[in-house]
Amino acid sequence: MPFCIYGEKGSCQSSATKMILPKKSLILIQILCFLALYFHHQPCSLAIDEYEFVVKEATYTRLCSAKKILTVNGQFPGPTIEAQHGDTIYVNVYNQGKQNITIHWHGVLQPRYPWADGPEYITQCPIKPGGRFRQKIIFSTEEGTLWWHAHSDWSRATVYGAIIIHPKVGTRYPFPKPDAEVPIILGEWWKEDITKVLQQMHDTGGDPNISDAFTINGQPGDLYPCSKQGTFKLTVDRGKTYLLRLINAAMNIILFFAIKEHNLTVVGVDAGYTKPLSSEYVTISPGQTIDALLSANQKPDLYYMVARAYSTGSNHHFDNTTTTAIVQYKGKYSNPTSSSSSSSSSSSLPSLPFYNDTNAAFSFLGGLKSLADKKHPIDVPLHIRNRIFTTISVNSFPCQDNNNCAGPNGTRFAASMNNISFVNPSTALLQAYYQHTNGVYGDNFPDMPPFLFNFTDIFLPLNLETPKRGTEVMVLDYNTTVEIVLQGTALMGGIDHPIHLHGNNFYIVGFGLGNFDIYKDPLKYNLKDPPLRNTVSVPINGWVTVRFKADNPGVWLLHCHIDRHMTWGMKTVFIVKDGDQPEERLLPPPPDMPRC
Repeated sequence: MPFCIYGEKGSCQSSATKMILPKKSLILIQILCFLALYFHHQPCSLAIDEYEFVVKEATYTRLCSAKKILTVNGQFPGPTIEAQHGDTIYVNVYNQGKQNITIHWHGVLQPRYPWADGPEYITQCPIKPGGRFRQKIIFSTEEGTLWWHAHSDWSRATVYGAIIIHPKVGTRYPFPKPDAEVPIILGEWWKEDITKVLQQMHDTGGDPNISDAFTINGQPGDLYPCSKQGTFKLTVDRGKTYLLRLINAAMNIILFFAIKEHNLTVVGVDAGYTKPLSSEYVTISPGQTIDALLSANQKPDLYYMVARAYSTGSNHHFDNTTTTAIVQYKGKYSNPTSSSSSSSSSSSLPSLPFYNDTNAAFSFLGGLKSLADKKHPIDVPLHIRNRIFTTISVNSFPCQDNNNCAGPNGTRFAASMNNISFVNPSTALLQAYYQHTNGVYGDNFPDMPPFLFNFTDIFLPLNLETPKRGTEVMVLDYNTTVEIVLQGTALMGGIDHPIHLHGNNFYIVGFGLGNFDIYKDPLKYNLKDPPLRNTVSVPINGWVTVRFKADNPGVWLLHCHIDRHMTWGMKTVFIVKDGDQPEERLLPPPPDMPRC
């Protein structure tokens, strides 16, 4: 590990607010690092980054109208966090907003330290207006692109930003070093206040209002009204290569992304390296990240960068607009051609699969493979101790007080895993577990569906649509090996589900359409070089199998990253028990944990 101290001259550069250490402390640290180098023959690392996150409202104008949105430090998107492989950083979160807030470090494993993971009422109580919380972020195996976002109500619509984890000093990317690196964050924008969108969904029991625009780095792009001037532009030199760090921060939609007349070479996903995959487009679900190389190898001109929805729900309305940015080559060239930003015709845009093209979406996803070489080995569990088969369904509840709700047939929308619609506790589940508090949660999340039926039949009995409510978790022994089959159902017509696991990555060993076949499908598993991710897309009326080792003690949320589904109850929790050795046990909580 490299020795890195942020002292008087600030020898290490990043966007962080550095902790400036006094000279006496620097001398002491240098002596300790010299001893480490002398006796262990390794340089030491003590890079301490302190970030200040002030959550506050700021006014932004999009789509011809201004509104106040929740931000970090007044920025939208929020500030980028940069670190090196294996670093530990601290983020001082100060809530100057009008509502409760939590921040989640998406994809950061936080070994033995779920206290700063962030999901509201799962690992912590929210930071109340005027409150503070110093969050310790522990990087371990991650390398590449992740992101951070609010994890309370729907605040993450505008409270999000990139996390970039560089290789440690003395190591390199497993691909040619790019000439520049650029975060590309895809999002959604509502003209209405997002808290009102959520409240209306709660009040009516129906679908939320769809977004008014998608965004690239916070800008809708020049196909929307009053948006051309702010369109994000990426200026490139012909012959150079750019590492695009793609993040899907959208609330409720999977996206296709492409650049006119340019292929993208994917080299990493979810802060892990992959075999190079060249593609005309990518499919990226909410929560996922993709590292892709862009070679500026076309004639100097202006080229559209675009993203639009991939949506399969038969009865679901969605935002069918297209967000744009511009790849702009340096130099002098003639008047813009058909590929330039001056034209909004379809011929100027890159070709993307149709909105509901499941084959195209999963053709790309199925092409992703782990690097799986000597320098980047993989460890796919082969002998499974815990097998879990869970349905993931959109459901409905009867309307309360006999009112006519806006869900199907006058009901209220719901969602479930194994027919349990998760109910958040009124206190933090992690603290209840740590303090042995009874009555906060149950430990009876089933490892099989309570009802076995033809999950993907288009004609299903209405009684299957109503789940049970509960706060049920699954308890896992430390270091046990886990296989989860995530089975989509056709209840309410079915739709794709991006499922995210906190505190762990998993290998995606198989996926398919229709019902999982316990006899045939495991024979086709990829156990050689499956992709390692923290978020997996389960195809509409299909299935995915993931495997991981439960070697991170703590309380970890598993949920759909389409926020309306998570709000409706599509989530559960894994509690991974302590191991026998001290280094296998949950670390104690920080002294400033927010109180409920």
